Amino acid sequence: MFEAFFGFARTPFVRNLPEGELFHTPQLEELCSRLDYTARNNLFAVVTGDVGTGKTTGIRKFTASLAAEKYAVFYISDSALTPRNFYFEVLPHLGMRPHFFRGDAKRQLMRSLEDLKELHKKQPVIIVDEAHLLSREMLEEIRFLLNAKMDSENPMSLILVGQLELRDILKKQIYEAIRQRIDLLYSLRALDRAETAAYMKRHLEYAGEKRDVFTDAAIDAVYGHSKGAVRKINKLCTTSLIHAAQIGKRLIDDYMISLIIDEEFSW
Repeated sequence: MFEAFFGFARTPFVRNLPEGELFHTPQLEELCSRLDYTARNNLFAVVTGDVGTGKTTGIRKFTASLAAEKYAVFYISDSALTPRNFYFEVLPHLGMRPHFFRGDAKRQLMRSLEDLKELHKKQPVIIVDEAHLLSREMLEEIRFLLNAKMDSENPMSLILVGQLELRDILKKQIYEAIRQRIDLLYSLRALDRAETAAYMKRHLEYAGEKRDVFTDAAIDAVYGHSKGAVRKINKLCTTSLIHAAQIGKRLIDDYMISLIIDEEFSW
């Protein structure tokens, strides 16, 4: 709808941009560098960030950079993940039918990971998203998974990704043994005002638009509402473009942004 009005070749402010079109910040580059180090050295990493700070974008960029002939990536996103579900998620990707009992499935996974490394020369990388929702049982299972070969090495590269509360959870005394095993800990922050402007410009360029669509004051208003959270930026900008197309206005100002915030984002 608004794409035709503005003459866009593609839709901006969507979350499924091709990896090569993603907006890259220095912290995103640093995150990917750290995760690359994690994958190459069989480490345990924890990535946290507030809602909409680009954790998933960072994971997408990181996994896209891994050579398929060197790495086998397993991505799990399950808010109710249990140890048994964990094995039933990973083992089929390794060509195995999981055993019913957890202990048997765990041993099965360990053998499969060893075969993957020794026979196929691939490094397993397991990414668990929404990790702030993991139960104590699942976190304890992760500790046991990392305790391989008399605690001398990790059987895989393991990356937990979650909201900031994951850090608070892992600070608890009951998780001291897990916390001590963390090799890399990185927290993503929201975009600042300059990065918000650059992010908006990048999406409009992706759509094929080179002229200004948002005034500087409008960008200030977008940043003031979103506080640099990418998901909020996308929603507010998309809604603004729809509204602008409906009233035939090609330049979005701060008044329009404020109006939209009051009418559609104040609840």
